[in-house]
Amino acid sequence: MRQRRLMNQINVVPYIDVMLVLLVIFMVTAPMIQTGNIDVPTAGAVSTPPTEAVVIAVDADRSLSVRATANAAERKLTDLEFQRFLAEALAANPEQTFLIAADKTLPYQTVIDVLEAVRRAGVSKVSLQTAASGNGR
Repeated sequence: MRQRRLMNQINVVPYIDVMLVLLVIFMVTAPMIQTGNIDVPTAGAVSTPPTEAVVIAVDADRSLSVRATANAAERKLTDLEFQRFLAEALAANPEQTFLIAADKTLPYQTVIDVLEAVRRAGVSKVSLQTAASGNGR
């Protein structure tokens, strides 16, 4: 029996055909592409700079503390003091933003309870802090 000799060449003719077809397609469509300036919408001037968010921290023992600015120290508050703090902050700036940073071991319902208390106080701008954006609470 005669052994077959393996063919060690690649037939490139089909690849060349495909490349020529693509070249023709690009040559036909290139002039159809619209050239010129792109109309980009402009944004109006910001009337007031955005305020820094007040951080409401909920610790593992379910105690509340607030930090009014990034450089301020955390201040532990009772529930009544917390409601007063929210009222004072909203009286000073009705557009104040709040950020809830909760300990990761807390039940989700505890975080929702704090979120609901903040909304009942009249806060309209409140967010939840994630681990990537915070200090890993």
